[in-house]
Amino acid sequence: MRKDRQTRLRELTENYDAALWREGTVFAGIDEAGRGPLCGNVTVGCVVMPPEPLLLRVDDSKKLTPRVREEVYEEILRTALYWGIGEAGPEEIDRMNILEATKLAMRRAAAGIPAEVFLVDAVRNVGLPGRETPIVHGDALSYSIAAASVLAKVTRDREMEELDRLYPGYGFAAHKGYGTAAHIAALKALGPCPAHRRTFIGHFVDLSPKGAEE
Repeated sequence: MRKDRQTRLRELTENYDAALWREGTVFAGIDEAGRGPLCGNVTVGCVVMPPEPLLLRVDDSKKLTPRVREEVYEEILRTALYWGIGEAGPEEIDRMNILEATKLAMRRAAAGIPAEVFLVDAVRNVGLPGRETPIVHGDALSYSIAAASVLAKVTRDREMEELDRLYPGYGFAAHKGYGTAAHIAALKALGPCPAHRRTFIGHFVDLSPKGAEE
């Protein structure tokens, strides 16, 4: 049986957020979107949410439909005390690896946000300007991290739709850069575009100078 919104909201707030609100601690949730895709940025949301009003539809972004995500995104922006978006691009991902690029994007998202504590989805030792609390599956356990996941996911999906207009033929708007059969087939037929992560696509196309010439 599907949980009602109030039950789900209680689950999201009772583990971490409620105690910090009671203490009067200013804290932010941080989550990313786009660690796994073959192209595009890794995008991070960072958000400080107030204890009131609680937004009933906030949840792990993966559990929301695209339409609901867009609506909740706008609700979060209207309600949040502070919020930020940070990104690291394909060249940075290729240069420093996806984990370090994710940490960089997290630091960029948190820049200027006056939080004492950062609830971070899973990633440790980010280098944020406050105490870090990494939480495995945090987007399913913390209201603030779930809100951050919505900001990150909607921002990145919009960017992939723009990349679809810039580089037609790959289907970015549909698969959002993930390694679907259709994406891989297009990659093999068209070769990589500037948005592809070279360190992610070597299994599918020959990126050597010889292969590029052929």
